[in-house]
Amino acid sequence: MPPVSIPATMNALLLKNDGYARQPSGTVLEALDPYVEAGTIAVPEPEGRQVLIKVVLASINPSDVMFVKGMYGQPRVQGRPAGFEGVGHVVAAGPEPEAQALMGRRIAFATGLSNWGSWADYAVADAPGCIPLLDTVRNEDAAAMIVNPLTALAMFGIVKEAGEKAFVLTAGASQLCKLIISVARDEGYRPIAIVRRDEQIAILKELGAAHVLNADAPGFRDELAAVLREEKPRIFLDAVTGPLAGAIFNAMGRHARWIVYGRLDPAATPIPEPGQLIFMHKKIEGFWLVEWMRTAGAERRMSAVVEAQKRFSDGRWATDVTAVVPLSEAIERVPQELAKPNGKVFIAP
Repeated sequence: MPPVSIPATMNALLLKNDGYARQPSGTVLEALDPYVEAGTIAVPEPEGRQVLIKVVLASINPSDVMFVKGMYGQPRVQGRPAGFEGVGHVVAAGPEPEAQALMGRRIAFATGLSNWGSWADYAVADAPGCIPLLDTVRNEDAAAMIVNPLTALAMFGIVKEAGEKAFVLTAGASQLCKLIISVARDEGYRPIAIVRRDEQIAILKELGAAHVLNADAPGFRDELAAVLREEKPRIFLDAVTGPLAGAIFNAMGRHARWIVYGRLDPAATPIPEPGQLIFMHKKIEGFWLVEWMRTAGAERRMSAVVEAQKRFSDGRWATDVTAVVPLSEAIERVPQELAKPNGKVFIAP
């Protein structure tokens, strides 16, 4: 990539609030303007092992929605750009060798704790949060390379370690669950996907789900009980929480592990039979990709990065795109695009 002239200022979607929300406001993004505003700020200079990225595409994940609303496990910084993930080209780097090694590269990146997010012309990320990309990986796949694909591979690793072929997923039609289902199919595992629309059933069965159950359909509880008796899953990967998740966990057998990685349902989450934690050796735990990246070890992280790129390159994985929204139109258009099912929404500076 030839040298790039870096301007003094840039356009960005800037956070309007600091810290955390005093009251939860639900997980649906009804509007963006209470949380971010379009603005112009100085282009930051990378330090240490940081790199400055000219953003090509930025993704919008449920974690981004929770973050801008002040309900994520990381405080907001007023006046800084939002956005956790994207793809772009490194145009400047801090003095550390691992940052300098990325100069000129096209990378997938996660902004982590830099507070210079991807919903902007330029973003800042630490070098360990960047993935140099193969030419065969599309920008649409690269912009969603880290949060969903690495989470999918990490959580499927938990399923494999548990030793049972069947496992349960809520939010089964999400991009993340589609990736997990695809990996599971390739390795002979049997996902039990929970959805809320009948039209999602055929899609997920074609991807490789062994069972797809509509939680809003009559007879769901009986159907779920029958499937759990047949398949005997021990791992429950849950992005929803709320009463549905409590009911699923309650219906699972001994040694079940409820792994929570999202909270799409803001309602209270009941544990119908707490005694199961004692007498049936059930467990409830959380999964956060940031923590996995810190603790998994370099070899395991690199294996996941290589596997994700291979899958996107050869077509086993592909990101379903709902819309690519120009940065200048994001405040107006993003909420309505996010309301559409089954695909990913991106912001393009």
